[in-house]
Amino acid sequence: MTLPPQGPYGPQPSEGGGPQWGGPPQGPGAQQPYAGGPAGHPQGGTQYGQPGAPWPQQSWGGGPPPPSNNGGGKGKWILIGLALIAVIALSVVGTVLILRPDSSGGNGPSNTANGASEFASANDTGPANIITEDPTCEAWGKVSSGLDAAVPEWNKQDYSIPATDWTPQQREIFENESTALTDAIPKLENLAKQTPHRAMRQIYLQARAYAQKTVGVIANYAATDKPTVAAFNQFFTVLNRVCDAIYYRGAQQTAPLISAPRPPSSSSSEDGSGDALVMDGFLAVDDSGCSNWTNMVERFDKDSRTEAWGDLDPQIRATEWTPENKAVIDAVVPVLTEYADNMERAGRESGNAVWEDLAVTAAQYMRAYVQAIPTFTPNVGYMPLTSTTLANAINWACKAQS
Repeated sequence: MTLPPQGPYGPQPSEGGGPQWGGPPQGPGAQQPYAGGPAGHPQGGTQYGQPGAPWPQQSWGGGPPPPSNNGGGKGKWILIGLALIAVIALSVVGTVLILRPDSSGGNGPSNTANGASEFASANDTGPANIITEDPTCEAWGKVSSGLDAAVPEWNKQDYSIPATDWTPQQREIFENESTALTDAIPKLENLAKQTPHRAMRQIYLQARAYAQKTVGVIANYAATDKPTVAAFNQFFTVLNRVCDAIYYRGAQQTAPLISAPRPPSSSSSEDGSGDALVMDGFLAVDDSGCSNWTNMVERFDKDSRTEAWGDLDPQIRATEWTPENKAVIDAVVPVLTEYADNMERAGRESGNAVWEDLAVTAAQYMRAYVQAIPTFTPNVGYMPLTSTTLANAINWACKAQS
């Protein structure tokens, strides 16, 4: 299988070999960092920006490596990590994104006055939506890269082994990871304050919450702590994928194709004042919607049309699809559309403002992908990848809470 282009926020997980379009990974909540590379626009090879146009020139060189042609398996890279039954590889890896902000389209802040808030997103009180630009992505890329550099061995660990059975080397790796996460936590808090997007703020705060929980379980780590680490890894990966979708312009190209969702059902997170309640994770107060969410994800994951979609090569453009490819895509479109609708419905029915924002955001990314299918190019693949990673993050948060 050929993987999607490596975006500035990290490669595919090194363990698990999970489906790349969809389906369960072989390991828990494998964290996928920025795919791209430290700096600049891609030089040579396929351009993943606006079709027919070069990448925006950056002020320094380098760039994301070209798409890999030697990954294992078929193209199941979108739903990776969805099935709750999978035993997942917990990896925390990341590379730096260098990005020029783009002001077009997407989830701009609503003009509601709240000048006293410490959150730059305080005025973003409208519907959660696709993020087409975010000034925090470049700084986030450095955090993601720093975690990877601090503990390069983290990706290779067997996370089913409890602390009581660790070798001295394993203990050192886990302790180093705890130190690296402790250093990253205040940075996540700062980025949550600086992003102008409420949905991005929520994702930063969830990554922060589950990073803190991960630090808390490492000293006496048990196999039952895997969901906590998986939830952190998935929220971490969502940040990477949101920024990858911006970097490769999948977000900018597809966001205008869909309508804005309905406004949020609750105003409790409008100015950020309610976010103190989710510093322990957004399910700390109420996780009653978890069974509904889990059942929804499992139905989607087990659908034969989803599985067939997962076998497609995501590097093949729509103009190059065979009649068989096209038949698979046509069959899965109603499944993806229903999944997006179900995610939004479940989020709104949860009675949890943060959950609702996350669910609506995931739904919008999937809807944008569906609308872009007739002119699909590989960079658009970051849209459903963002959607399903966010759905998976919620799943693992539910498992961690149970």
